[in-house]
Amino acid sequence: MFDKLQKVGDAANKYKDELPDFENQVLAAVAVSLGSMIVGFSSAYTSPALVTMENSTYISVTKEQASWVGGLMPLAALAGGIIGGPLVDYIGRRRTILFTAPPFLVGWILIGSASVVHLVLAGRAICGLCVGIGSLAFPVYLGETIQPEVRGTLGLFPTAIGNIGILVCYVAGKYLDWAQLAYLGAALPIPFFILMMMIPETPRWYVSNGRTDEARKALQWLRGKSTNIDEEMRDIALIDSEISSNESTITEVFSRIYMKSILTCIGLMAFQQLSGINAVIFYTVQIFQMSGSSVDEHLSTIIVGVVNFASTFIATAIIDRVGRKILLYFSSVTMTLTLILLGTFFYVRDVYKMDVSSLGWLPLTSVMLYLLGFSLGFGPIPWLMMGEILPAKIRGPAASICTAFNWLCTFTVTKTFQNILDGIGPCGTFWLFGCICFVGLFFVIIFVPETRGKSLEQIESKLTGRAAPAGRTRRLSSIAHIKPLPSGC
Repeated sequence: MFDKLQKVGDAANKYKDELPDFENQVLAAVAVSLGSMIVGFSSAYTSPALVTMENSTYISVTKEQASWVGGLMPLAALAGGIIGGPLVDYIGRRRTILFTAPPFLVGWILIGSASVVHLVLAGRAICGLCVGIGSLAFPVYLGETIQPEVRGTLGLFPTAIGNIGILVCYVAGKYLDWAQLAYLGAALPIPFFILMMMIPETPRWYVSNGRTDEARKALQWLRGKSTNIDEEMRDIALIDSEISSNESTITEVFSRIYMKSILTCIGLMAFQQLSGINAVIFYTVQIFQMSGSSVDEHLSTIIVGVVNFASTFIATAIIDRVGRKILLYFSSVTMTLTLILLGTFFYVRDVYKMDVSSLGWLPLTSVMLYLLGFSLGFGPIPWLMMGEILPAKIRGPAASICTAFNWLCTFTVTKTFQNILDGIGPCGTFWLFGCICFVGLFFVIIFVPETRGKSLEQIESKLTGRAAPAGRTRRLSSIAHIKPLPSGC
């Protein structure tokens, strides 16, 4: 009996010794996600800042210039995504992320010290460039460093901490003017830079550049000193050799066999942005000012930021239980109803000239439910499914195309929001976004596959019509296979 107990104890101790140490992976996820915090802060900045900027005696800003202050960042991010592609391959994932911190700092100082709007625009362009580079580099780094056992939790960090950046901006915007808020933004890259200095390059990038010893050191640091990394090193080397021997051309990306996957991904990105989400995030304060809500507009934005932050965790808890399509259905229906309701509020107030003071709570409630619906479905799922439905051979260039298209849609919505408001009024604007969300529901029903519980091979087989290969399924993150669009394309 004693011998049996001893064997059980030895086996338990051996199993304990083989358990990976996740502490360094948490540090890496937090470091990278602080970059997402700056992205979130940059996205939300115009909401509180434009109000004080337009009323400032220190700087003169017209409505058209204000729309460019909001719209220039996603336009620059589009260019940043193209630049970031070659950078993550040539200088590494970590260095690419690390090198965004100093320009972020410069951009925010330019905005904070600006005496003319052109300096504000220059600062927004610099920050937008970094946002685009980061949006490509962050998921690549995390996909190549985080283990599957904690990928669901740690993979949420960029979204969650990015939403903290939005919330911080909203809260600070209640008390700070546009210049002071910019100086707060300038402080965020400092801890981001320090933490990024503490983490290594991804083992995958080292292997792809023939630096195997450094790859082993980086992987050992990420997995813990006592973890046996031999098998994972072999997997990384095997996958790198498979991808290197199957490089795709831009012509293959647009071949018929891959078009369903690419168009599905582009469609999800289009409906994500054309739902009006960035117009709501960029111009939250103005929306509540227009509505004449009984709730203070700055307090309303703080409440909106809290809802946006909290709903991220709800999505994480249920996404692998109910599936992608169910959440997309819920997201489409919720956003459609709340946008129609918000548009109706403005229609009754502006066209029928009815007293809606007793309904001052309605705009805040509508925007809160709208953001809840977005954050549960069309917020995270298009990015998640981009890594799932794009076939391995074309995943790199196709992912770059989809990301660039997303930023193009973001710019279009953000830049034209004020013009649409002036043209068809608030009621028409929100009804327009609501109709787009309604069309998005049918797009999901007809074209979007359910990927929950399926291997990448099974998904690829269904979308391309090719038989799934025999053997073990790919265990590494789908995001880890994303390689940037060649710079010559």
